[in-house]
Amino acid sequence: MTHLSRTRGLGWAALLLLLPVGCSSTDTGQVSGEDPASPAENPFGHVHGLGVNPADDRLYVASHMGVFEQTDGGFERIADRWQDTMAFTVAGPDHFLASGHPDLREDKPPHLGLVESTDAAETWESLSLEGEADFHVLELAGDRLYGYNSVTQTLMVTDDRRTWSEVLTAPLLDAEADPSDPQRLVLSDPRGELMTLEAGGRPEAVPDGPSVGLLDWPAEDVLVGLGPQGEVWVSRDGGARWEPAGMVPGSPQALAATADGWYVATDRGLFSSTDQGATWETVEGG
Repeated sequence: MTHLSRTRGLGWAALLLLLPVGCSSTDTGQVSGEDPASPAENPFGHVHGLGVNPADDRLYVASHMGVFEQTDGGFERIADRWQDTMAFTVAGPDHFLASGHPDLREDKPPHLGLVESTDAAETWESLSLEGEADFHVLELAGDRLYGYNSVTQTLMVTDDRRTWSEVLTAPLLDAEADPSDPQRLVLSDPRGELMTLEAGGRPEAVPDGPSVGLLDWPAEDVLVGLGPQGEVWVSRDGGARWEPAGMVPGSPQALAATADGWYVATDRGLFSSTDQGATWETVEGG
């Protein structure tokens, strides 16, 4: 990594110290629509994950204050559950996987391990590692599921969602699997530095990569990354080379990129882009 990249990477480390509140940044993104929500209007607390449910094409927000569903009138907390959902991924229609900490009204261990919902977050069932794992990353790659356990700082993998194997022990921010090869990963660490990891190998730094913390890989030729001040980056060759795509306002908290649109949660609200990150609109209700 260049000296410039290492210096810029400190932004992610500083951001982590301020969770769950997040930190402020200059407003340099291109935004249309209504003004972003102020912190007082934010019902989510800190956002940990975003996903689009194929059953209704609605955006779901997993946060410090529960899981919220996008409705015609804004976002509503599902089932009045205040589960601190630290990791969240959509596995299919109304089918979600998550981790984090339980609603304090529930008699459960402090770490949820891997939990599953098949009714769009109305109810959750424990699958594995209850009381042992607080996953901050869950990445689906076909039948394979990667999880980053923040308790042990270990990247793990499972093929049956019950038994897990260790892949790597290192501090990480995010992990994305190559859509064409589920055994190849692109990783980011708390300094914003990027690495690639092949099956059975050791992580290798991406030379001269940008400072990127959050990742998503919606298509083989589109790998999306977010910088600590809202910089949007795209790689079309699996993470080797990156080009700037735009800016989203605020300090990023969560990212979900689909074929139909990209969604980002920042400390200034929820935003969407339909032109691969060039311009962003405020998500209604967010």
